[in-house]
Amino acid sequence: MALRQMTYMGCVAAMLVGGLGAASPCDATERLVVHPGQSIQRVVDRAKPGDTVFVRPGLYRESVVIRKSRVHLVGAGHKTVISPGRKRAENACGKAGSGICVIGAGDRTLRDVSIRSLTVKGFKKNGIWASRTDRLRVHDVAARHNGVWGIAQEKSTRGVFRDNVVTGNGDSGIFLANTVKEEGGATDTRGATVTENYLAKNRIGITVRRVRNLTVAHNTITGNCGGVFVVGDESRPRAGELAVRNNTIVKNNKHCAGNSRLPFIQGSGIVLTGAEKTVVRRNLIRDNVGKSPLSGGIVLFHSFVKTANERNLIIDNLVLHNKPVDLANRDPKGKGNRFVHNICRTSEPAGLCRRQEVHGMHLSSTGE
Repeated sequence: MALRQMTYMGCVAAMLVGGLGAASPCDATERLVVHPGQSIQRVVDRAKPGDTVFVRPGLYRESVVIRKSRVHLVGAGHKTVISPGRKRAENACGKAGSGICVIGAGDRTLRDVSIRSLTVKGFKKNGIWASRTDRLRVHDVAARHNGVWGIAQEKSTRGVFRDNVVTGNGDSGIFLANTVKEEGGATDTRGATVTENYLAKNRIGITVRRVRNLTVAHNTITGNCGGVFVVGDESRPRAGELAVRNNTIVKNNKHCAGNSRLPFIQGSGIVLTGAEKTVVRRNLIRDNVGKSPLSGGIVLFHSFVKTANERNLIIDNLVLHNKPVDLANRDPKGKGNRFVHNICRTSEPAGLCRRQEVHGMHLSSTGE
């Protein structure tokens, strides 16, 4: 049986402030400890809103589904490992092929769930999958070698994805979408953030699909087929109105086969397809090399239903040694897209790079 540990000092302090006769906000808060050989799911099922489920180092062969708000799943670092069980999956998350699922039911949104300091690896579908959440926090998680997405969410708002190591997943390392099984306009994430993650050897490092109002910043993205994809289509509201800034995106040169939506992917830094009002600012993008229609440092490309990019701003990026070009606007029907003050050598069409000296090296350029 898991050990329950009350945080007495915090509760006593709250009672002293509020008066001894007042109900303490942490009366129901407990710390539930799971040891190797025990079931994480059984402890999560017993947890109440506000509880923390602490998982000791060890290998746990199971899937875990969280259906309560304010439950916190915390490992002891990357030595706390969750991987597929040897037996038939017992819950809906495992049956769907995922490792950890955070799922709201119907119109009920789960709020303030957090997952921290553990490894989830080897699942047929997703490492972490979330739907109908608000303020989900995924921090210091290693998501490795899962069949589709490392960390993914849909129908959710205000998610925070920070300091994760996401490697070797079959599709995107981190994937945020409006919905994955239905068509519809882009949803407002209300300020979701994807920051300071390390993403390598996935198909795409980060994909944001048919969403708005979020930030992708300070991530290191390398060794994937593509770095960052901002994906939209003809649905309304349009995808976009978000920021991709201060990321390091280098040598994303794996070759990944195409699908019904996109051609094969190789050597893509940042790709905007069918997006609007996206700001791509102050990114370092180097040595992304390929021969795909999507190859290049920063690429504007029409969506798979030929929807054009509109009113996007590409500004103050350092984009060097990408092939076939550093900057590419391959969306002839796009409107109002601007390339401003980007330091690069080559562009398509010519003239998108800024003339600039970088570390004493003159960059051939034709101006803005």
